[in-house]
Amino acid sequence: YFRDPMAFEYFVDANGDECTAKPAGTRMRNRAYARTLKALASKGADAFYFGPIAKDIADAVQEDLNIPGDMTVEDLENYDVVEREPVCIDYRGYNVCGMGPPSSGALAVGQILGILENFDLTDYKPLDVEVVHLFAQAGRLAFADRGKYVADSDFITVPVEGMLDKVYLAERAAMITGMDMGTADPGTPPGVFDPYSPDTTAKLSGTSHVSIVDRYGNALSMTTTIESSFGNGVMVRGFLLNNELTDFSFASEDADGNPIANRVQPNKRPRSSMSPTIVFDRHGKVELVTGSPGGSRIIGYTAQSIMNILDFGLDPQEAINVPHYQNRNSYTELETPIPGITLDYDADAMAEQLLDEYEYGYSDVRIQSMTSGLSNIQVVESGRGGKGKDHRKGHRQKHTILVGGADQRRDGAVGGR
Repeated sequence: YFRDPMAFEYFVDANGDECTAKPAGTRMRNRAYARTLKALASKGADAFYFGPIAKDIADAVQEDLNIPGDMTVEDLENYDVVEREPVCIDYRGYNVCGMGPPSSGALAVGQILGILENFDLTDYKPLDVEVVHLFAQAGRLAFADRGKYVADSDFITVPVEGMLDKVYLAERAAMITGMDMGTADPGTPPGVFDPYSPDTTAKLSGTSHVSIVDRYGNALSMTTTIESSFGNGVMVRGFLLNNELTDFSFASEDADGNPIANRVQPNKRPRSSMSPTIVFDRHGKVELVTGSPGGSRIIGYTAQSIMNILDFGLDPQEAINVPHYQNRNSYTELETPIPGITLDYDADAMAEQLLDEYEYGYSDVRIQSMTSGLSNIQVVESGRGGKGKDHRKGHRQKHTILVGGADQRRDGAVGGR
């Protein structure tokens, strides 16, 4: 953002001897953004896609001092918001629902859980090496399929039902043994789909997530992103523009000339890893609202959060505090514990167990920071003694308790009233 005049003025401390970001604690007023929000509040989405705001966006892209782009006002005017069906999978009697293609989140989270469902986790704890191994291997298999099959479903046929087919996931689960399988190959889910090649590129993250349940029981799980930490670094009317096109594959075909599903095409939406998730109980009532920022690690963060709550009975905060582990079909990642933030565990000992007992390669296990931003709300029905006739008869009235958890790896917070 140092190259963009508006971003420079907003973020940079120009009074110092060096060009540095304004220090923490600086009060920053964004009047331009306030005016933008007022326009949206009074005129709706058309205020963004038409008129002065759209013109300023197009001008800023074309006049970018770093890499001028080709966006026009007509591009914004021609954009359509598409409402898509959620993608759901039954996991141990719960209905886990999330965002479908072009996001890969619900499919990959669903595949990880659907594979784990073939294993009994009853006698285990979240940080048992057996659980870490199973979760890592399930991640390998899910990311193999994600890379090959998931892209904008307006352009390719994504085998959604086949990828979440329980028989297919049981076959994939049967590939997991007592040793690391190494890089997993994509499977062949049932159904008809296009024969594309994989895009396995890991992406950056400038993402936020919020989970909300209101007083009427309405639930919202929302993930929003501008891709890199400051998007493309260009600021317009108080907000940063995204660089979301980096979520496409920059290669259009593989070495053999086969097309890549997530290649760049006009009017196509890039694949993402956003995994906003709402879990329903067997009666169709909201049980859990969850999600996280974190690039392609979002998938593992979200799946692990669901597993921690549904399989291990942790409350929303405890589920977040468990150190992360996952595999995106490359190396297995173990989170470096953060004092006062995550549960303490011996990451080096865990790595040694994976090497010795499960035959992981030395280069295939890495201990590192894993900055999630999970936001969890669990809806708990609780009985309590009532008053009046029902109370005298021994009846108990039920009331709903919302239990929240926020990720202190970032700046998460829980609030309610």
